[in-house]
Amino acid sequence: MAEQPVRVGIVGAGANTRQKHIPGFRAIEGVSVTGVVNRTPESTARAARELDIPKTYPTWQALIEDPEIDAVCIGTWPNLHCEVACAALAEGKHVLTEARMSANAAEAHQMLAASRAHPELVAMIVPCPYGLVHDQFIRTLMKNGYLAELREVVVIGVDDRHWDYTHFMHWRQDTRLSGLNALTLGMLHETLLRWIPAPTRVFAQTTIFEPTRPSPHNSTNEHVSVPESIQAITQIGGGARGIYHLSGVSLFGPGQQIHLYGRSGTLKLIMGAEEELWCGRVGDKELQRVQLPAEDRGGWRVEAEFVGAIRGTESVRLTDFAAGVQYMEFTEAIVRSAETNLPVPLPL
Repeated sequence: MAEQPVRVGIVGAGANTRQKHIPGFRAIEGVSVTGVVNRTPESTARAARELDIPKTYPTWQALIEDPEIDAVCIGTWPNLHCEVACAALAEGKHVLTEARMSANAAEAHQMLAASRAHPELVAMIVPCPYGLVHDQFIRTLMKNGYLAELREVVVIGVDDRHWDYTHFMHWRQDTRLSGLNALTLGMLHETLLRWIPAPTRVFAQTTIFEPTRPSPHNSTNEHVSVPESIQAITQIGGGARGIYHLSGVSLFGPGQQIHLYGRSGTLKLIMGAEEELWCGRVGDKELQRVQLPAEDRGGWRVEAEFVGAIRGTESVRLTDFAAGVQYMEFTEAIVRSAETNLPVPLPL
């Protein structure tokens, strides 16, 4: 039996869309990438030519109104995710939006409400790729009480991606484009929430060490509006405590890591060139690296999950709009706490 056809329209053919989503869709039987629109007519035509996409549109509104489009893949900056997603759902289109979910928590709630108003449509966020290899294994360990009782969580996202102040300002350093999303905060928090209860309170401080960067558009400097460094402490449902350290200006920083410390065991997930999971329990002399057989390793299947949900063969597991609201509320709570120098309860 032939698979249900799914015709995908691309709003914003950025790097991840080109490298992941378009090849991922084209690898699925019965799925076609039918149309594309970018920021300008010139970049739209270039994307269509380079990616061999048959249809182009003058605006994203024209794309979502096209009856020949069944699903919309949103690859824009976060500042447009809410508007495009809500309009696409209203037009009867399934939606896959790039992470981060939105510019702020209010927009995230608006997107969740729009998805709930159309339960017949699939609304999915591209999940953070961190932890995908060991995700199911960690879920099983936590379900079986490997830690016995979660006590402490350490979240580290420390690198030097923005260390060189002579580089052009990146769009991720501009709240007009990225919203309140900062560094890898949302990515790491989303990953963590797959395995532990959500935090109930956060207290944070943030800073920008170099307030201006060279503009990528002209010879002037632009003001950096997204924190370069974040430290936060959390209270977690169930009584555990958490520490977050995020930085984009730390030379030789340790990268992206999540540590879970319990009464009877420890898990350390390290997201480097190759994802590593280290485990140890009471009685062990040291942590041991987990070596999963190939058949037990998870991985990227975003496009397959999205299409499977459209066809009714599976449900969205990573990541639905409700999960996105959780990490967007946490992101905004960090900002509110840093601005007021007060702890912020969660959910907002």
